[in-house]
Amino acid sequence: MTVLDTLYVSGGPEVIFTTLEFNDGVKNFFLVEGYDELTAALEDGSIKTFEAYPMQVAQPARNADGTQDLQIALCNITGLVSTHLREMIAGNRTGLVTIRVYTEHDLSAPAERPFTLTVKGGNWTPMQADIVAGYMNILDTAWPRKLYTPNEYPGLRYIS
Repeated sequence: MTVLDTLYVSGGPEVIFTTLEFNDGVKNFFLVEGYDELTAALEDGSIKTFEAYPMQVAQPARNADGTQDLQIALCNITGLVSTHLREMIAGNRTGLVTIRVYTEHDLSAPAERPFTLTVKGGNWTPMQADIVAGYMNILDTAWPRKLYTPNEYPGLRYIS
């Protein structure tokens, strides 16, 4: 039984911090759900400060039905989220979201293994941005994955 399993079962006064890391290859944001900043160690031992941000995170169900999507609702009153999303879309960059969970008394490492998801889509209004992230974006996945092109296989030019 993990620390989080014990905490969920027993309850108690200990606080669970849900943190998100947004990365699109150019910008990197560290956010924590709540009102206070959080300084914690990542899984590689580096220390990061997570900025307090009004958000809600609905973690994906752990099942085998193939729809394990992370739903994130972020405050967009300042326009920071929508501006970043527009830049990411204009630059044709893929966004990654890493979710980490910490307990109040142990900030030396995440309480469970962090997982990284790909941003699949979302929408925003002047008040709120909703982002959907998942393990794999099936709609943008080519099949077959390996494409045989004349650039990689010059002999294909002579097959007719």
